[in-house]
Amino acid sequence: MTATLKPSTKVYTLNNGIKIPAVGLGTWRAVENNSGYKAVDFALKHGYRHIDGAKLYENEEQVGKAIRDSKIPREEIFVTTKLWNTDHKNVEAALDESLKNLGLDYVDLYLIHWPQNTDQEVDDPSKYEDYVETWKSLQKIYKEGKKVKAIGVANFTINKLEKLLNADGVDVVPAINQVETHPLLNHEKLIDYLKSKNIYLTAYSPFGSDKGPILENKVVKEIAEKNGVDPGQLIVSWSVQRGTIVIPKSVTEKRILSNFETFTLSKEDFDALNELEGKEGTKRFNDTPFNHFDE
Repeated sequence: MTATLKPSTKVYTLNNGIKIPAVGLGTWRAVENNSGYKAVDFALKHGYRHIDGAKLYENEEQVGKAIRDSKIPREEIFVTTKLWNTDHKNVEAALDESLKNLGLDYVDLYLIHWPQNTDQEVDDPSKYEDYVETWKSLQKIYKEGKKVKAIGVANFTINKLEKLLNADGVDVVPAINQVETHPLLNHEKLIDYLKSKNIYLTAYSPFGSDKGPILENKVVKEIAEKNGVDPGQLIVSWSVQRGTIVIPKSVTEKRILSNFETFTLSKEDFDALNELEGKEGTKRFNDTPFNHFDE
């Protein structure tokens, strides 16, 4: 049976009342040949209103120019950028640099990219987990109400979130926790925890990595074929049906278009994807020296 695909219109309301489109465009590694600009420009022309970026991606100038050139009212586009590990002690200066690069007066969401500060050599990452103080700096900027509409984190485990939320002086709950999420890393426990705290999960690398290994998974391909959709559309639709935000990255026009089309999975197919990690094992595709998950 062929599924009925429609451009995504799902929007969530974050814990401070700000609205965020469920499907966004990821821009990681979209740098060469002005590919960041071209991808964002094309996406905005075809309905996307959520663009996810970061200082690390080294393409904020391209992303910002595409946003400005679109002539779409600024308030209609949800823009995310992230604080890199080397800037934990200089949060406002780093944000100002990102805003300058983007050519924007504010971002809708500013995230701590990783819990670790890597100003120094990471021989013992626990030494550099200063994210509570970093978060307090974000809180201050957020409360001033000018440069960011919402603040959040990325790559935080339940334990790290508990430490953050229970720390003295922390009185703003993150709006988002952005983590690698797909059927082989479905974060069921983390999602349940986040829901209990009114924090949304944003799924990055929903296809596994830049080469999309999840899209080649046998079960994923079979369910996609059964529904008459491509594997990417299946994974994006599954992500939204779980109540998460998802930011597939592509610089290919055909893929940017198809990733934006979603449908409702049957209970059988939805459950099959939810159960995939339990049957085939957990697989994390983005491994870094400072990626120490303890959940």
